[in-house]
Amino acid sequence: MEHYRIAEHGFELVAGLVGEAERRELLDAVGVVDAAGRRNMLAVPAVTALATSQKLLELVRCHTGGEPRPVRAIWFNKSAEANWLVAWHQDLAIAVRERIDTPGFEAWSVKEGVPHVQPPAAVLERMLTVRIHLDDADERNGALRVVAGSHRLGRLDAEQIAGLREERGETLCAAAAGNALLMRPLLLHASGRSTNDRPRRVLHLEYAGEDLPGRLGWNEFESER
Repeated sequence: MEHYRIAEHGFELVAGLVGEAERRELLDAVGVVDAAGRRNMLAVPAVTALATSQKLLELVRCHTGGEPRPVRAIWFNKSAEANWLVAWHQDLAIAVRERIDTPGFEAWSVKEGVPHVQPPAAVLERMLTVRIHLDDADERNGALRVVAGSHRLGRLDAEQIAGLREERGETLCAAAAGNALLMRPLLLHASGRSTNDRPRRVLHLEYAGEDLPGRLGWNEFESER
């Protein structure tokens, strides 16, 4: 993959973030995940230990506008048994501890018992996602595809999404096991179905550098439990 940067393109690849021994330890700690994914992964001590490690916090600190803390973790498990495609979209929702109606926060929903809400775009613009690859990922097993620079355009509707794909094309974010993909939530992205039997396990970590307004609180911020 060419040399991409967060500020300009909305994503970048970090090679060798997780070594082989650490990768194996994380897989053992999480265990078998038969479904397509699992939410609330900061409840797993090994995941929290990695998410709050100095190497992760130092990696994201310059991108969050404040002292970073992990606020959500999801385990994605694309395989021959749990295979799916993801249409082009932006990550617009955050997980919070409870529903507290707040100006600028809208489109409330509940996912696996956890309240989710769409915050103002400015909140998403300052967040950073780190996708740690636990397996090699390429076009044959559903590696992420992105539209470079789309993170700077705010929330996009269906017509804008279609136009951007036509105008700018897409980039395949192939990655080796142990590599990490850094991306902004508003970056337009998608992934296809796997066409082989190789797993594509990804630990998806979201970081924020600020508190939410009023009495709203991040659902998985470990220091608030």
